[in-house]
Amino acid sequence: MDQGGPISSETRINERIRVPEVRLVGPNGEQVGIVRIEDALRLAQEADLDLVEVAPQARPPVAKLMDYGKFKYESAQKARESRRNQQLTVIKEQKLRPKIDPHDYATKKGHVSRFLEAGNKVKVTIMFRGREQSRPELGFRLLQRLADDVSELGFVESKPKQDGRNMIMVLAPHKNAKAKSKATKDAGSDES
Repeated sequence: MDQGGPISSETRINERIRVPEVRLVGPNGEQVGIVRIEDALRLAQEADLDLVEVAPQARPPVAKLMDYGKFKYESAQKARESRRNQQLTVIKEQKLRPKIDPHDYATKKGHVSRFLEAGNKVKVTIMFRGREQSRPELGFRLLQRLADDVSELGFVESKPKQDGRNMIMVLAPHKNAKAKSKATKDAGSDES
C-alpha cells in the first residue's frame, strides 16, 4: 500500500488549491461567498493578487485574495518581533558545603544576591560527603538561612530536596526585582 509523501504544512496558493469550490474572502476582508475555484482564480488574476488558502480544514476551505509575498514578509516580521520579546530565563548555580566558613558563606550569599538582582534564577546545591550524608538537617538549615538572607531579592521557587549526595533548592527573583534595582542605580547616579 502506497502511503504517499509527507503532508505539507506550507500554505497552498493559486493553482495548488485542488478543491472544486472555496469560501472566498476579498482583499479587504469582505465575504464574497462560496465560488468555484476557477472563478476565484480568475478574480485573483484580474485583481493582480494571489488566491491563498487560509483555512484548509473548513468545509469548503476558506481562501483569501491577497498579495502572498507581502503576507509572508509580514508574518516573518511578526515572528521575529515575538522572538525578540521573549525573556530568556538563565539559571545560575551556586554550590555550598554543610560545614561552610562564615566568610565563605557571605561570599556565596553575595553571588546569589548578584544573580537575583540581575533577574536570573539561582540553583543552590549543597554537596554532602562521607558522614555529612547522615546529617541532612544541617544542609536544610543552611538553605533556609540563605533563603531568609536574600528574601528581599527573591523567593524559594522549589523547596530544598535531597537528591542523592546533594540537596537542591531553586531561588527565583521577584517580578519587579530587575526594575527596582535599575531604579535604585539610576537614583544613586543622580545624587552624585
